[in-house]
Amino acid sequence: MNTKLFVGNLAYSITENDLEDLFSKHGPVTEVNLMLDRNSGRSRGFAFVTMATREGAEAAIKELHGKPLQGRNLTVNEARPREERSDGGGGGHRGGGGGGRGPRRY
Repeated sequence: MNTKLFVGNLAYSITENDLEDLFSKHGPVTEVNLMLDRNSGRSRGFAFVTMATREGAEAAIKELHGKPLQGRNLTVNEARPREERSDGGGGGHRGGGGGGRGPRRY
């Protein structure tokens, strides 16, 4: 069963290939998704790495969490499921009530 890992605190110069090489030392990697900024195309400093086995994922967490890579200490842990956003998550002002977010300030 695949296990998805969150990898944070990445140097902006890290590539998906770098991550695949690093994580494949601990088990088979099925997917690497480096998160990029939509506007600049630059890394956002985190990624998701999917390991083919739970054992590989656990080994990667144990060996890589807190370890330095290109001058930054990695954060590696099991990814949590994405939470559903209510109210569209920050689009433009739609008018109407405040949705319980507290007093409006103009």
